[in-house]
Amino acid sequence: MNKDNLLKRLASLGFPLLEVQKDEEVNSTLADLVASHDLRLWEGFPVVLANSAEKGLFDYDKVAEEYLKSPSDRVNLALLVVLSLALYKTLGLKFAWVDKLDALFNNENMKQEYEKDLAALKSNQDLYVQNRVLSSQRVRATFDNYFRQTQAHLNDLLSVKEEMGVEYSLSQVFSPKQKELFLKKLRNEKLTKTEKEYFSRVVKKRVLAFANPELHRLAQKLLQNL
Repeated sequence: MNKDNLLKRLASLGFPLLEVQKDEEVNSTLADLVASHDLRLWEGFPVVLANSAEKGLFDYDKVAEEYLKSPSDRVNLALLVVLSLALYKTLGLKFAWVDKLDALFNNENMKQEYEKDLAALKSNQDLYVQNRVLSSQRVRATFDNYFRQTQAHLNDLLSVKEEMGVEYSLSQVFSPKQKELFLKKLRNEKLTKTEKEYFSRVVKKRVLAFANPELHRLAQKLLQNL
């Protein structure tokens, strides 16, 4: 495994402090991250998972069954995902795609790991991925640092602290690709020519409709009558 190449691929999936423009194959990159056994990269796993899953690109089964050959690495993948879910819970974040991942780890062993990670994160104690030790403070700081540096406001763009929060609402009215373009445009990220054309042709029209104050008033009135 070429570590420099891995870092470049991770950059496109949100790893802090690195930027590349080229799109990469998400699931093989996540598998390489797990197989690297590099604690610094593992500390960034929750960032990469959130970024790729938010775009509808993460496939747990593909990472585990097609790209990770070592049984030990498959266990590491599961533990890193559970650790990430515990981090999101600790930060008060609820992503629309989390329920699907939760269902994969609905067994007693993983539930215990989840509770251990929650307790460690809340008390700033060490986190364990098999025999490897991660600092809960560094995991939290890495996650916070990325979003702070990219000025992606968690509460506005990615999280839902109430049942009908922003991320949840976007998922109700946009397809995954449309939602991705909406968020990219909001963050002032560079769009390809094809993305610009699709945004102008489809997404922009919906945004203009949502921004119509009269439509908003009618929607509020309708909700009051339900």
